Amino acid sequence: MVGVTSLLWNSVGALDFVMTQTRNEAYMSNCTPEQRIFYYGFPVWVVVAWGIAVWGGVLGSLALLFRKRQAFHLFLASSICMVLTYFQNYVLAHGFKVMGGAAALAFTTVIFVIGVLLLFYSRAMRRRGVLN
Repeated sequence: MVGVTSLLWNSVGALDFVMTQTRNEAYMSNCTPEQRIFYYGFPVWVVVAWGIAVWGGVLGSLALLFRKRQAFHLFLASSICMVLTYFQNYVLAHGFKVMGGAAALAFTTVIFVIGVLLLFYSRAMRRRGVLN
């Protein structure tokens, strides 16, 4: 149940990443012009970190479903890259106002907490011998 739910959750993040990186007009029409400039102006290292965060979550979820011990390392890489991405967005780029203020920060926090919970869950399953 956790693997399926996490795969669905992380797939939404993957969709967001792909739509943003391909600059899908219909998808990005929900963003303000300032937000588009913000997203499209990410340095390469941030795009790479964001990609690892997103795809690490998807692959970690698949690893959970297939009971592979690599799930832990994939979720670890995803969590580390989330921190890097959030540091860029909220500290270095001062994106607090552009991203939507407290609501955006709250949603970012939820995403991070779920990622960390998946990390701890995969570690617990690995220790119990559920993940091979």
